[in-house]
Amino acid sequence: MIKIGITGGIGSGKTTVARLFLSLGFPVYEADVEAKKLINHNERVKQQIIELLGEKAYNAEGYNRAYVGSVVFNDKLILNQLNRIVHPAVANHFEQWCDMHNDHNIVFQEAAILFENGSYIKFDKTILVTAPQHLRLQRVMRRDGLSEQKVIERMNSQWTDEAKIKLADFVIDCDGQSLVIPQVLNVLKSL
Repeated sequence: MIKIGITGGIGSGKTTVARLFLSLGFPVYEADVEAKKLINHNERVKQQIIELLGEKAYNAEGYNRAYVGSVVFNDKLILNQLNRIVHPAVANHFEQWCDMHNDHNIVFQEAAILFENGSYIKFDKTILVTAPQHLRLQRVMRRDGLSEQKVIERMNSQWTDEAKIKLADFVIDCDGQSLVIPQVLNVLKSL
């Protein structure tokens, strides 16, 4: 089984690319979606987060993103500790997911910080999805209803495309002008 990681900065179009692979019949694991499920439903993960951040990390609705965000936003040490809880749980869950999809030769994982957290080394190949910053900014503001400043803060917490390109095996340009489907098909031909 070939494991391919799909990544890109916030608003780059990585979800669009992942959905194209899915529509072509390939299994796609959405790391951010699955992480949210694990954070809310995996008792071991929940307990570790409560031990790290206290009871306020969860409320009646589940994971208290606003509270957790306020704690980790300005404290890299606590953010790293939180990541050391969540990332291994997601990696383990992905391996279990792969076992369930062992009838496929190729599987994909979409993950926002594949390079930043070092997990790219666990993949056979990586795809970086890029887009100009102004377009990414517009997409995220429209999608998430965030202010320009909030989106820029999130962008600044991720690596630049230039840094990621050095590690990527394939680059797909999702700039709103380049055709994405032919780029996806070219990646598949190369695999």
